[in-house]
Amino acid sequence: MLHARLSISRDDVVAPVSPQLFGSFVEHMGRAVYTGIYEPGHPTAGADGFRQDVLDLVRELNPSLIRYPGGNFVSGFRWEDSVGPRAERPTRLDVAWHSVETNEVGLHEFAGWAAAAGVEIMQAVNLGTRGIMDAAALLEYSNHPAGTALSDQRRANGQTEPFGIRVWCLGNEMDGPWQIGHKTAEEYGRLAAETARVMKWVDPTIELVVAGSSNAEMPTFGNWERTVLEHTIELVDHISLHAYYEEKPGDLGSFLASGVGLDRFIGDVATVIDEVAVSQGIDRFIGISVDEWNVWYQTRFNEVDKEPLFSGEWNTHPRLIEDEYNVSDAVVVGSLLISLLRNSDRVSMANLAQLVNVIAPIRSEPNGPAWRQTTFFPFARTAAAARGDVLAVTIHSDSYESAQYGTVDLVDAAVTATNEEIVLFLVNRSATDPLTLEVDLAGAPAGSVLSAESLFAPEGGDRFSTNAVDHQDTVQPVPLTDVTLSDDGELATVVLPALSWSIVRLTARSAA
Repeated sequence: MLHARLSISRDDVVAPVSPQLFGSFVEHMGRAVYTGIYEPGHPTAGADGFRQDVLDLVRELNPSLIRYPGGNFVSGFRWEDSVGPRAERPTRLDVAWHSVETNEVGLHEFAGWAAAAGVEIMQAVNLGTRGIMDAAALLEYSNHPAGTALSDQRRANGQTEPFGIRVWCLGNEMDGPWQIGHKTAEEYGRLAAETARVMKWVDPTIELVVAGSSNAEMPTFGNWERTVLEHTIELVDHISLHAYYEEKPGDLGSFLASGVGLDRFIGDVATVIDEVAVSQGIDRFIGISVDEWNVWYQTRFNEVDKEPLFSGEWNTHPRLIEDEYNVSDAVVVGSLLISLLRNSDRVSMANLAQLVNVIAPIRSEPNGPAWRQTTFFPFARTAAAARGDVLAVTIHSDSYESAQYGTVDLVDAAVTATNEEIVLFLVNRSATDPLTLEVDLAGAPAGSVLSAESLFAPEGGDRFSTNAVDHQDTVQPVPLTDVTLSDDGELATVVLPALSWSIVRLTARSAA
């Protein structure tokens, strides 16, 4: 059997666990909004038109904040279209996704839904076709108490108190030639700096996210971050990072090592932040906002989904990138969550993209059911259990060679701890063999095993097993029974199933 050993100590803290690591994303794209979170006439819809079955699943998923309303959509968005009486809102062409946007759901409606879901809004502003004045206007409309034309317009539209939106994104993926209003780093850096300056004058309490590279393979990656930060480092609080992963034919090993790729991406961006801070004599923390991350089969999107998308027809809420996730995808999502925890000293927030239907952990059908995809479970369990501090983990593991990342440990792990509980988040990357894991708890003794679960291929199934409308519960976590703890609480032994994501919760010895 394969083997690995972990060591942890309560004295070796990476950072406190931030709830903002567990955000998600709702874009006006495909069926994320319409027939996703919102569907008047659905059997579960409330008077506001939002689906209660989807809302219940969102609450179970437990995201902390939701990035809204895009994404590529925001670079052509006129925010004024989304407020005021619904009957008077214009219908527009959304050229980003070749769709028709009715604006039936806008800022007020989404804010009401977010409050019901218990999530914070992370609002993006349009720096593609718009700029300083419109971003400042939206902020004033949203956050200023009263007494100005824009704040009084909000009040007249039914929202007496400010929305109090705290986190704002300065555009989206402006390095990408696919983006409406795509800019060079110099052009965007200047615009982002001046927009940030005015927005902080309007509301000094907000946090701002400046747009970093869309992915690590962009030819401008690194230089983009450097140039943009040279303009904005004194004005913004975070820089974004977008990272998507997919299994390429014949290369499962690299796909399962996606967390290694995310570690390196985060490390490279952190290095640029530090270089710019030193060169400008800046002594303030700039966080990395991984505000789009997930498994996304972009090869399929480029080869299949774009054909109907750009067929010449303009449709409302077409089906776009509704990836059906399998066991392997869920294990990788679990590993990416481990990477976010491991890098929580640099990652200030993160958003799983997206929430419903569009590359999402939650799926729904018009006038039909809503259900959990395989990727739902590692996110929901991690968001619920990760508390206190992230502890550094030393791993000694059997390994394998991957085509993309070189030598990779078979075990991936993160550990969080409070005074009451120690939680182990574990991945076995071996596609074929279980693995015996010893956890050295001498530096953080445990009292008992509270619970243990694992997600892996169901009995009689395979790693391509999915949850779908006609088989919604095929894949879900099951109890992990092969977990033992020594009498002194200083050694735990766990047998991890092949190709699995697991969570083990232990009482802390001091709380036993």
